[in-house]
Amino acid sequence: MSVVSRDVMSVPDQSFLQAQDPRLPLADAWWRMRNELSHSEQLPSGGKLQQSKPTRSLSRKRDEDASTEVGEGQDEWAQAKTLIKPPDQLELTEAELKEEITRILTANNPHAPQNIVRYSFKERTYKPISSVDQMAIHFSLDGNLLSLDSDEGRRQSARRATTTELAPVGSSVVETEEIEAIEESSKEDLLAAGAEEAAEAAETIEPVEAEEPSPQSAKEQKLTNQFNFCERASQTFNNPLRERACQMEPPPRANFSATANQWEIYDAYVEELQKLEKSKEKEKQRALVTKKEDKRRGGKLTSLESQSDDVTKVTKAAKIMERMVNQNTFDDIAQDFRYFEDASDEYRDQLGTLLPLWKFQYDKAKRLAVTAICWNPKYKDLFAVGHGSYDFMKQSRGMLLLYSMKNPSFPEYTFSSESGIMCLDIHNDYPYLLAVGFYDGNVAIYNLKKPHSQPSYKSSAKAGKHTDPVWQVKWQKDDMDNNLNFFSVSSDGRIVSWTLVKNELVHTDVIKLVVEGATIEGPEGLQLHTVGCGTSFDFHKKIDYLFLVGTEEGKIYKCSKAYSSQFLDVFDAHHMAVDAVNWNPFHMKVFISCSSDWTVKIWDHTIKTPMFIYDLNSAVGDVAWAPFSSTTFAAVTTDGKAHVFDLSINKYEAICSQPVVAKKKNKITHVQFNPVYPVIIIGDDRGHVTSLKLSPNLRKMPKEKKGQEVQKGPEVEIAKLDKLLNLVREPDSKQAK
Repeated sequence: MSVVSRDVMSVPDQSFLQAQDPRLPLADAWWRMRNELSHSEQLPSGGKLQQSKPTRSLSRKRDEDASTEVGEGQDEWAQAKTLIKPPDQLELTEAELKEEITRILTANNPHAPQNIVRYSFKERTYKPISSVDQMAIHFSLDGNLLSLDSDEGRRQSARRATTTELAPVGSSVVETEEIEAIEESSKEDLLAAGAEEAAEAAETIEPVEAEEPSPQSAKEQKLTNQFNFCERASQTFNNPLRERACQMEPPPRANFSATANQWEIYDAYVEELQKLEKSKEKEKQRALVTKKEDKRRGGKLTSLESQSDDVTKVTKAAKIMERMVNQNTFDDIAQDFRYFEDASDEYRDQLGTLLPLWKFQYDKAKRLAVTAICWNPKYKDLFAVGHGSYDFMKQSRGMLLLYSMKNPSFPEYTFSSESGIMCLDIHNDYPYLLAVGFYDGNVAIYNLKKPHSQPSYKSSAKAGKHTDPVWQVKWQKDDMDNNLNFFSVSSDGRIVSWTLVKNELVHTDVIKLVVEGATIEGPEGLQLHTVGCGTSFDFHKKIDYLFLVGTEEGKIYKCSKAYSSQFLDVFDAHHMAVDAVNWNPFHMKVFISCSSDWTVKIWDHTIKTPMFIYDLNSAVGDVAWAPFSSTTFAAVTTDGKAHVFDLSINKYEAICSQPVVAKKKNKITHVQFNPVYPVIIIGDDRGHVTSLKLSPNLRKMPKEKKGQEVQKGPEVEIAKLDKLLNLVREPDSKQAK
């Protein structure tokens, strides 16, 4: 639709031109020139000028936007415009129009889900997530932005400057080509609007001359795009290939050929059957022999012993694998055992600590107390544990277990007994022989080399067994006929020597503990002697015939194997039962004793009074000398504590008092030092055995002095203990003089 005006030519909307044609400056100049020409031109007769039909885009724009008619003699943009309301527009009152409606814009994503749940392993339910990601990414582009002041930016700027210097004409040619293209497009539009106006407008438009860039601007030209991607690569040297080869002798070869006839196959089957029959006969003979031996010993075969020998073929490999798995499982404890040294001992003022290592326990021995502990003299990581009960009203079975520090999860050997085990000892020369004392008064010898679980030797009522529990057994040197023998002490007051003669135990009463001055007149004038109840004993390390015996009455008897009816000396040591008595491994005159009267005492067997007395505020279950020092010993009490003393550091109190068991009701029964490693093992009445490592302050060795060698050996240890004993002996020696 075209609009006709009498005096003024219609001018298209500038915004429309700007939207339609990007070459706005040229088109704007053309329309401005055309408007001036329309005002200065004289109208022909008739007083009307018919406007030529404009372009389709202009007429369409006019049809859409022309809501008012153009008046005569006025410009189009000067006329008032009336708004046309759509028929479905909502009519509002003045109050509704003036009402302010507040809208809050938030950054929350309306499309984000609000009902996402995740499974909570702590509460074991699905729980909704409180925070949901509200960010919506419409566009993302990874780029690389370089600073102009950086080294890489300066290199790129210098590279761009060199390229522009080499080809300056090319850039100007590109700019002139763009200007000429704009001019040509504008001329085509003018020809479509009108030939005369377009020709005049083309004459007025002057071509834009391209400016040649100055050399300074070419040099200082900035980078148009700083998002340049750089790739860097470097090639390393290839490692030289090394070839290793070894030549071995070819395996021997032999050609074999034979014909398989029917009779040859038959003969082969017959030979196989004969071999099977022979093996069955051998098994029957073995079974008969084992049955005869069991009948003679009065034992029965267990289900494990009656099984086939197939399991025994892999026992060694399985044991090695089990130790490897346990070593990996308890690797941190193994590292502490081998390498850890408590550095904080330097700041403890000569006090020490015990580091817990492995804990040994067996399910079948949970309710049995640890009644005896002994290290193997040959295999330093192996120790034996006896299980029984100290409660005389609750006596049941017993167990003998052998543990290794290489496998803390399961014992190496297990033996069960009908009566509780109260004591044990391992032979020094034959580490596979164990002497055991039972609660019922019997003694037995176990041989670890034999596969069966019954003892190899055992006493009986006919063979002179004890009538009361056996509290301690000790191996002694072989007798004159090179027969193995050991000693035992019991509450019946007898100290018996047991000798292994062929296949039986032969007993000999060494001494009977008769209390002097405690005779009771019986019926018909008979005099009954009161017998002392032996609880512990120990043999001298150098003098074979000398040994000490502790009793329930609190006395310690110094006895000799040569005298069966007389004591060498009697010490009124304690007010309650003597639980342990031990000779010092270095000093020949010193021994130690502990008792349920809360005390630990150190004695010189040539003096009746004790050298040192220590009160531990609880019943002392066991005491043991350290194998590396003559002045160090450890004691355990029933309140669950372990006490370590070193007389050379502090002769008045312990340098370490540490709780070992967790529960207060759990009582500690025994303690033993390892002969090589700085480790002690402690047993309790719940069947558990705990190993602990001594800190450096608990095993101090003589310090090295500059230019002097450290003196070590038993002579040094004897001199160290003599120095302490002389401090106690001085008043007595002065009175003697």
